[in-house]
Amino acid sequence: MIPIRVVDSITELQPADAGCIAVSGSHGGLSSARYALAVRPLLSVFNDAGVGKDAAGVAGLALLQAQGLAACTVSHTSACIGQAASTLACGVVSHANEAARALGIVTGQPLRPQLQTTTRRLPCAPAPDNNPSMPAADN
Repeated sequence: MIPIRVVDSITELQPADAGCIAVSGSHGGLSSARYALAVRPLLSVFNDAGVGKDAAGVAGLALLQAQGLAACTVSHTSACIGQAASTLACGVVSHANEAARALGIVTGQPLRPQLQTTTRRLPCAPAPDNNPSMPAADN
């Protein structure tokens, strides 16, 4: 089964987390996306942080998409920023890049059941290369 890592900050990911589903409380901006890019989770989940000026709160989704990595955000009105447990328990997906949509992530829907469906469909995490993979939950 694909592991799900629940981390308040995306900076907590380690190289061993490559291919996991990373559920974070971090904003979805460029700086957060760079941390995710270094580890290469199958799917990175962030908080949209209200989206902000020039859509800065979700700008990281495009950066990750350009590298073939799936990413989405949950709405700041559905989950507490900086609290990954809230992201997982209460988050409603607000934005998703093309790679995330290809995994079955749908905006406007609760995150948790979508992750459960994704992990059931993809029982094993692919090798951590340009093909994103998923690790197990530790919350």
